[in-house]
Amino acid sequence: MDNSSTLHLALPAVYTAANATTPISTLAQPKAFSTSVNPLVFFNILDHFLRRNAGQDRVIGTLLGVRSEDGTEVEIKGCYPVPHLESQDQVEVDMEYHRTMFDLHRQVNPKEVIVGWYATGADLNSYSALIHDFYQKEVSAFPAVHLTMDTALTEDRLGVKTYISAPVGITSVSVNCMFIPIPCDVKYFKAERAGLELLAKAKDSDSGSTTLLSDMDNLEHSVIEVQKMLERVSEYVDNVLAGKVPGNNTVGRYLMDTISVVPKVDAAEFEKMFNSHLQDLLMVIYLANMTRTQLAIAKRLEKLL
Repeated sequence: MDNSSTLHLALPAVYTAANATTPISTLAQPKAFSTSVNPLVFFNILDHFLRRNAGQDRVIGTLLGVRSEDGTEVEIKGCYPVPHLESQDQVEVDMEYHRTMFDLHRQVNPKEVIVGWYATGADLNSYSALIHDFYQKEVSAFPAVHLTMDTALTEDRLGVKTYISAPVGITSVSVNCMFIPIPCDVKYFKAERAGLELLAKAKDSDSGSTTLLSDMDNLEHSVIEVQKMLERVSEYVDNVLAGKVPGNNTVGRYLMDTISVVPKVDAAEFEKMFNSHLQDLLMVIYLANMTRTQLAIAKRLEKLL
């Protein structure tokens, strides 16, 4: 890396999340924070880790996304890698590369801003507070989010955790902080869910691969999944009525809202409507296949003539 565009951070002898040797005198209590991550971020981090240089234990990068008005809810939508080097006494981060990548990304997604950084590995090391301080200055007004991914698959799980920092002690040193875990969940669209479910099926096969389902197989799979969800909800309601489990007001409101928008249809009438739509679907598939066949025949005849 070019020294003119590289941030050199020396390891200080102060309190960090990895080597807590300084007594804690004060700890700022943060507001209630929550994060949501798009699945594409996980794939990008894994790709970055697999393409890392030989001998490199972990990789880091910048997280991009949007925040709520008060900054307590963060939606992580994307990320990009940032070159860095870690030695025994310092860490180097390529600031020029980081800012160039952000400027290019902002031209495509002007609404997305820097919300934090990611690192591979299950634990926070001695340099985490130093790098986090750099990204905290980039974020400025709101707490920066730190996301870790356990690429070592400890306990056969790809552990993902998110943190924010809080100042610790009476000193004014910027890296004197503690990492506090915050809730994190995965947020995806319906189209992305279909792809994730397809990838999840591949892990159960011996070859590690899977094929796309046909329209009829997709319909059958959807009906089975809906039936399982209805059975699970019915079992929950029966257990609440029997006093086996305590009722949840939030779940009750969701169920009431769902039932209120579903029209009351007789079972026989519903079966008739479903079969009618199924026949229409089969007719469309048949006509599409016939049209495809006719076009293929016409193309071959055109070549012969």
